[in-house]
Amino acid sequence: MVAGWLGNITFYGMSAIFKVRDILIPRDKVLSEVGIEPGFTVLDYGCGPGGYVLATLDLVGLAGKLYVLDRNPRAIRRVEKLIAHKGLTNVETIQSDRATGLPDASVDVVLLYDIFHMLDDPDGVLRELYRVLKPNGSLSISDHHMKEDGIVSGVTSGGLFELTNKGKKTYGFAKGRE
Repeated sequence: MVAGWLGNITFYGMSAIFKVRDILIPRDKVLSEVGIEPGFTVLDYGCGPGGYVLATLDLVGLAGKLYVLDRNPRAIRRVEKLIAHKGLTNVETIQSDRATGLPDASVDVVLLYDIFHMLDDPDGVLRELYRVLKPNGSLSISDHHMKEDGIVSGVTSGGLFELTNKGKKTYGFAKGRE
């Protein structure tokens, strides 16, 4: 019982911090580095309380699709409330610790924001993201808990991804060899 109560406090505290972050650095400014276009399919892997949902939907438009994945049921419930409240029809939640359940080569862009440092099995996650990305898809990473060399080497060391660009807040990667 205490763990559940403590988990709620931690989640809601993190959500409050993210709201402040979103005011100081609006999510649309971060996403402007990614190249998301109308009609794209985007996967927000490790979506947390959904800070990128509305800004991403503005970019993909009604013809696009957004999948949001998190292992925390509180995060999924928070996003589902946002979806219901706003009447959003092109967002789908996925509760999972790794597997997306999405078809091979079905996603244009994966957002992996503020989560890479926390992954228990980063290589397994990168293999899953490689699998779901389209051949010309891109992986966008931002993680202020890690230095540039840790992010780049962590993503490229397995050969699945190659660094293609570095923005002010994000690193972009394309599919490399399999």
